[in-house]
Amino acid sequence: MTTSTTQRMTLEEYLTYDDGTDTRYELVDGVLVPMGTENPINPQITGFLFALFLGLGIPHYRLVIGHQIEVISAHATARQPDLIVHSQESEAAILQDGKLLRYDSPVPLLVVEVVSNSDTDKKSRDRDYQEKRSEYEARRIPEYWIIDPAAAVVLVLTFNGTKYEEQRSIDDQHLISPSFPDLQVTAAQVLRAGK
Repeated sequence: MTTSTTQRMTLEEYLTYDDGTDTRYELVDGVLVPMGTENPINPQITGFLFALFLGLGIPHYRLVIGHQIEVISAHATARQPDLIVHSQESEAAILQDGKLLRYDSPVPLLVVEVVSNSDTDKKSRDRDYQEKRSEYEARRIPEYWIIDPAAAVVLVLTFNGTKYEEQRSIDDQHLISPSFPDLQVTAAQVLRAGK
């Protein structure tokens, strides 16, 4: 992965940075790092989930693409999940501070990451399966979903008070979500973006 600049940035500079492109960046130890190229199915999966949660009665203003979560890790300073389902408290906190959910802010109910090219990009796979898992676990986020189209699997990670417990779903297995018990969707439906 290449960095866009060698000059170190503060978190505040990062939050207002715009290089005039559509490139998404994460801040790693003060350095901008471009995020990998997304698989074309990834935004479709995110859109499908957005609609699915709307159907469950989650207000649209608590479903967000583009907000960031501050983390403390050797790998990043802030992460931008593909989808965030805010709690009432985290939604109120982010409205006070812009697009970053600070480390001492209330946590969202769910963060979703759709893995890009896990079969060919080991760094991307490790970032979602290992780095973000430990970062979100440290934040005590109740649920973290890893959706991996290349591996044809959806992982629902549920925080048990000390660590994440993992439930794998493939094919026509239903996702089990403690935060959303009325959810009726299979791994295959998610991985095909509802098609």
